[in-house]
Amino acid sequence: MPAVRDHSEHVYRIAHQSSAAASSPVAASWRRCMTLHGLTPEEARSPLRLTDNEFRQAHERSGVLVAEAAGELDRLFAVIGKAGCCLLLTDDKGVALERRGAVGDDAEFRDVGLWSGTVWSEASVGTNGIGTAIADERAVVIQRDQHFLSRNIGLSCATAPIRDEAGHLAGAIDISTCRDDASEATVSILSQAVRDAAYRIEANLFRRACAGARIVLVQVDRAGPALLAVDRDDLVLGATRAARQRLGLDDRRIAAGVPASDLLQEEPPGDGGELPDAERAALRRVLSRANGNVSMAADLLGISRATLYRKMKRLSLN
Repeated sequence: MPAVRDHSEHVYRIAHQSSAAASSPVAASWRRCMTLHGLTPEEARSPLRLTDNEFRQAHERSGVLVAEAAGELDRLFAVIGKAGCCLLLTDDKGVALERRGAVGDDAEFRDVGLWSGTVWSEASVGTNGIGTAIADERAVVIQRDQHFLSRNIGLSCATAPIRDEAGHLAGAIDISTCRDDASEATVSILSQAVRDAAYRIEANLFRRACAGARIVLVQVDRAGPALLAVDRDDLVLGATRAARQRLGLDDRRIAAGVPASDLLQEEPPGDGGELPDAERAALRRVLSRANGNVSMAADLLGISRATLYRKMKRLSLN
């Protein structure tokens, strides 16, 4: 078919150029498809499909993600479902775990492989919304002839990655449509909707993992849930990726213990409880600032090392 031949020639031409167009994220993905995954744009290739057992295992591995995303999937599909769109939730390998679609569109989406149990990684089907969002770890829009495989140039996809409570990639959420009249403006709106849904799922995952902790919202200049989980002594227990980037946090700093009031440059919250609890919280914050060095902590408090040890023993801090 002429359209297939023209698209294939365009992919080969751009992928081997050194122009500005060839340095785009889409062209970089095209090159990965050819050099890393050994794909060609003209091959009639469908997404890999897991066996029932493989799919069940993948679904179970991502059970928490599926549970926390269910409400957002339903809410988003209620908005876009009548517009000829299909909604997919995948794991971090691009396996479609959950799907939402109108019955009248099922046959078309099944034909192109937008179905539960299929694998939409770049290695499976080349440049596409899900696979490229996972590979680049960022939200992407892949419209029609930006897909690598010629068989997929009828699709327009808007995808956003989803991160877990530690900021690691957990999966992706995708809206795809086969409609010929899907304009750039329309896909841009879908892209914003899917990013917002991904952020809410990330917040759900974080709150679930840090149940019982106080959740603090960090003000940032970028989108995404910037949240801290803080214990009763004002020490940070966890942080989302956006909060980690804003405050320079990593797993090591969080494990060592860092007071939220130091990070946010605020006074620690009033304890409102018994005096021993307030004293214990204050000592934990000072010890954290001293990196666990008792002599340094004693100097900061203006007391002797022996006195600090006695207080730590009384408050079960040693």
